[in-house]
Amino acid sequence: MATPHAPLYLSHGSPMIAIEPSPTQRFLKALGPAIEKASGRPRAVLVMSAHTMARGAVLLGAKQHHTIHDFGGFPPALYELRYDAPGDPVLAQQAGELLSAAGFDVPVLAEGGLDHGIWTALMHIWPQADIPVVPLSLPAAATPESLWRMGQALKALPPDVQVIGTGALTHNLRRVFGSGRLQAGLVDLPEDPESAGFRQWVFEHATAGDWPSLWDYRSQAPYAVEMHPTDEHWRPFYLAAGAGASRPEPEPHAGVRLHEAVEFGCLALDAYAFGPGAEPLAQALASS
Repeated sequence: MATPHAPLYLSHGSPMIAIEPSPTQRFLKALGPAIEKASGRPRAVLVMSAHTMARGAVLLGAKQHHTIHDFGGFPPALYELRYDAPGDPVLAQQAGELLSAAGFDVPVLAEGGLDHGIWTALMHIWPQADIPVVPLSLPAAATPESLWRMGQALKALPPDVQVIGTGALTHNLRRVFGSGRLQAGLVDLPEDPESAGFRQWVFEHATAGDWPSLWDYRSQAPYAVEMHPTDEHWRPFYLAAGAGASRPEPEPHAGVRLHEAVEFGCLALDAYAFGPGAEPLAQALASS
């Protein structure tokens, strides 16, 4: 039996990851070959990004996507990049039916577009832009538990579909900008204690599969509010975790950290894989 694709949570960081070398960019470049080594080439990708947020969940079921440059003030070279991947209307409809059966009202729109949280990651993982992509919007009011349960509903997708959530493991841009760290180019600052504390808490509870504690991260995790003044970059984690989890109760070795990095002392770019395919993927990365 083939190893299933491990649902992934990927931190994408700044749009500059598209053109600036970094440890996280190198990780993403290695991830595509490792996925294919561990589980084969995915037929399609279903992805939830922090940057496609709507009042309710929506699936984009266009036949063809275009690249959305949803940012400002960056070098011209960034706006010239294209990642116009195909869509998959059939998969979008199938995902919508699974979510509906689980009690989620998720319409499928014949519209397309990939925000930078999607394409700046995928362009390194599968640079040919030839794997179909189905974006699932992040519902603005969705709780971590409801997103986890949406992921559970998506477990019934075909095994050759890769589920991904993208965001950032910590995301306090006020700390990055307000302190002058970005302006001074202090990418390699030592990690702030608040970032380290939050990252360690996530690591301990994700590897233990302690989903109830993770759902309540806002109250239980140290420095949760400081590291996520708003949590749209964190919540896609729960869709990926739910898509890989086997049950709501804690399950040992449920999450595997594939990558860890911190920029500007407080912007954590860790990545996680979940479910039975997580460890084979980690091994494939280690041997690459």
